[in-house]
Amino acid sequence: MRCDLKRRFLLLYATQKGQAKAIAEEIWQQADAHGLEADLHCISEMDKYNLETEKDPVVIVISTTGTGDPPDTARKFVKKIQDTTLPPDHFAHLQYGLLGLGDSEYTFFCNGGKTVDRRLQELGAQHFYNTGLADDCVGLELVVDPWIDGLWLALKEAFLSQKEKEGMSSNAISSTPSAAPHVGQELNLSSEVQNMKLEDGVRSSDVLTQKLADIHLVASTRETEPSLVHSIPPVSQSALNIPALPPEYIEVQFQDTHGENPHLSSLISEGTTFEVPVTKAVQLTREDAIKTALLLELDIADTVFDYQPGDAFCVICPNNVSEVEELLHILGLSEKAEYFVSVKVKQGTKKKGAAHPQHIPERSTLKFILTWCLEIRAVPKKAFLRALVECTSDAGEKRRLQELCSRQGASDYTRFIRDSNVCLLDLLHAFPSCKPSLNLLIEHLPKLQARSYSVSSSNLYQPGKLWFVFNIVEFPASPARPVSRKGVCTGWLADLVAPLLHLNKNTLDTEGGSSSTEKISIFARPNNTFHLPADPSVPFVMVGPGTGISPFIGFLQHRQKLREEHTDWEFGETWLFFGCRHQDRDYLFKQLRCFLENGTLTHLKVCFSRDSSTAEQTPPKYVQDVIRLYSKEVARVLLKERGYFYVCGDKKHMADAVNDAVVDILSMEMETDKLEAMKILAMLREAKRYLQDVWS
Repeated sequence: MRCDLKRRFLLLYATQKGQAKAIAEEIWQQADAHGLEADLHCISEMDKYNLETEKDPVVIVISTTGTGDPPDTARKFVKKIQDTTLPPDHFAHLQYGLLGLGDSEYTFFCNGGKTVDRRLQELGAQHFYNTGLADDCVGLELVVDPWIDGLWLALKEAFLSQKEKEGMSSNAISSTPSAAPHVGQELNLSSEVQNMKLEDGVRSSDVLTQKLADIHLVASTRETEPSLVHSIPPVSQSALNIPALPPEYIEVQFQDTHGENPHLSSLISEGTTFEVPVTKAVQLTREDAIKTALLLELDIADTVFDYQPGDAFCVICPNNVSEVEELLHILGLSEKAEYFVSVKVKQGTKKKGAAHPQHIPERSTLKFILTWCLEIRAVPKKAFLRALVECTSDAGEKRRLQELCSRQGASDYTRFIRDSNVCLLDLLHAFPSCKPSLNLLIEHLPKLQARSYSVSSSNLYQPGKLWFVFNIVEFPASPARPVSRKGVCTGWLADLVAPLLHLNKNTLDTEGGSSSTEKISIFARPNNTFHLPADPSVPFVMVGPGTGISPFIGFLQHRQKLREEHTDWEFGETWLFFGCRHQDRDYLFKQLRCFLENGTLTHLKVCFSRDSSTAEQTPPKYVQDVIRLYSKEVARVLLKERGYFYVCGDKKHMADAVNDAVVDILSMEMETDKLEAMKILAMLREAKRYLQDVWS
């Protein structure tokens, strides 16, 4: 007779923006259908689990942040396991499987997961299941879905071997000869359950609606191209594997219109926030430039905010006012915008470990939540689409949403939602019969993240001032998203400083400037490595096309001030490679020549990718091409003089190409093969002498 006691495994997640948590919750939900119990915890909750004494299998889902760091929630855990006094058999008793999340556009792909995986192996832990590394660049689900599918058999085999080790009596299920066929039967049964998932959470009366939807889709097959709202065979004719319906766990109650919203600082857990005035705004590009770059100056004199050149900081920004109003209108809640709402965990919810979302205040107005707390521009995850199915009355729209969250519709999801940067508003326009409740938005929309920017100044050079530079991000309209939009933060900042703006006339006077009463809230995000060499005599190379030049302005300001104050010091040579499209439209800092003239900058090399040339020999278009022209000098700085190499800017189209150019230079100048040159570059990275501050 089969024992009803569910076998337990420990399920840990380490998340930065919610992806790893959502995947861990999906595993937790599926575990129940497989007759298993997942003991789910954030990896930071170290008082709730103990790997030193853990006997059951452990499953870890971990993301990567920054340029290859484990998420903030995993810092204490990583620090603990990296203790060099731990013996090599410290985790010899531990069996685990790890799923790492990352983005291959960044050099240290899945490094958060790889770091933990490598260290657990060094401490004697054993894999019961192969490590999965999912790539957000092509779609996490391409690895995540099959990895989860294979997890159940691997877990059951781990339980079998565990029972054998424990030498259980022959009555125990795991050690009986009949156990293996039983596991097989259970897995077959579970795959049938998966195929029936389409009916999960759907009332029997919906079977008729489903058939009507099929008729509707057959009728519209004259449309031969799929789109956000329309599918074609085979998807349109497939039986669908759709995710389980996520249990609702939030309860929202409207109260009155009296009171005050919380201060923005209460939304931030990462550090102290400072409200600072914007004292200057300059447009660095000409009106006909393809991108619009702005420089803003903040007055930090009355604060204890401190920074080094190369640091970043975060700006707390709101969602676009008109988008918030539009969302309120579609939800039928415009009249309740200024009402205070109380957000609580629903009593009796089936969601494991349901808790009040930390980014939602206990009491604030509905408009405040939609403006400052929820990322309404987030690309909806499949679990959200699955929940939206239940709020959709039109049968055809319902079916299409089911397809988009199904396994069969994975490529449609990637093409029409993920790659098209579709957000909730776009979905509600595309599927007008979908009317989600407010609690669903709070459950599924992630926290509105503060946006990070590189500091573009030196506190030594201009005390009490902070500069930063950014392009106003533009999202052009597309078939899946019929309206163009600006970036959440850059669009807001541009509107905010519009009264301050004056067109840059190739000068950046650090004195004067327009005064402003506009203030923004910021907090520090120090960079531990992207700093000037501690020894000023060490030479360095800077590569920063476009707004990638931003931190290097701070570097050069700092270096100039040090040269003025310490005339007896020895200073190493400095190289700057800068590039933009047009010399007369988007050469952001023409005053770089001042640094060249006063000796702060030894070599300035610039290129313009879209300017036509009448020269016999076409000049190089991109920074990576210019770097190759100075291969001997670059190799000398890096190899003979133990110099530093800094790269800042676009990851995909520039930083990777610069990386390849440096590999070629090392290979050529050292007369070695590419593999050896790549190893040398890896050593330079390890020694923190090849440093990147990049974005995708």
